[in-house]
This record gives sequence, C-alpha cells and structure tokens, in this order.
Amino acid sequence: MRIRPAAPAELPALQDIERAAGAPFRDLGMPEIADDEPPTLDVLERYRRAGRCWVAVDERDRPAAYLLAEPVDGALHIEQVSVHPRAARRGVGRALLAHAADRAREEGLTALTLTTFTEVPWNAPYYARLGFQPLPEADLTPGLREIRATETSHGLDRRPRVCMRKRL
Repeated sequence: MRIRPAAPAELPALQDIERAAGAPFRDLGMPEIADDEPPTLDVLERYRRAGRCWVAVDERDRPAAYLLAEPVDGALHIEQVSVHPRAARRGVGRALLAHAADRAREEGLTALTLTTFTEVPWNAPYYARLGFQPLPEADLTPGLREIRATETSHGLDRRPRVCMRKRL
C-alpha cells in the first residue's frame, strides 16, 4: 500500500475507517470504545492542514487506513492509527508508523509516542513488538501528562492504559 497525505474529500472516509476499526472492541467487552465517535471533520481537517494526517491507500487510491500525529515535547505523538478490518494483518499499521517515524526524523524529533490500552492484543502488545517501550508515570513529559488527563476526562481510563515511546 502507498502512503500519502489525506485529501480533503477523503475525511468522511477516514471516519468510516475509524468506525470499522473500532468494531472489534465490542468482542472484547469494550462497547464504549466500539461506539465511540471518530474525530470530527474539523479535527481531521486540522491534522490534514498541518500535514499530519496520512492515509494508506489501496490499488484504487482509496484510503484503507490512516494516522494522525502531532509534535509533543520533542517527539511525534501518534494520536490515532486506524486500519479498516479488510486491510488488517497486512503490515499497513506498521507502514504508517514507519512513515510517521521518517517524518519525525526529518523534523529533528527524537521519538514516537502514543497512548494505548494495555490489555488489547492489537494495542500495547502490538506496539511493543514494533519497539515501543512503556513509559513509567514519572517519565511522562508535561505534554503526555496533559494527553493522559484529557483521556481520563473522556472516560478512557476505565480500562488500563499506558504511554509508550519508541526512540528514533
């Protein structure tokens, strides 16, 4: 799959990808995550305009996955990675993360960071296989602490979560 910046007209398709990618959480007893609304078009557009919304496209140039990121305390923070189930288990998420790492290096950023669920197989265990390390609470930067506080206010801490970092 090819990775490129998202086009404005594709943003509604990214919302559809997010909904489809969230559905498997229902099977883990996490319906609140499965039913969570995707980022709004305004939020997606903000990432797109900043040059931090990338899509992995299929052979017909249609998005099958996307990644949103933003700089946080000297690292590129992965806000969201969503892969449509029809494209899952093909290395698409890995390719999007590698693309984000390349962009981060170009900007002089030293790491990728993200927050994720610890007990979901395609979350923390997956990222650990890709070289991400859990960050102890004491090592969280101010920006990561703010992100975690926002997640907590949205109820995401009903399930165990962790911040992870991959040095570049």
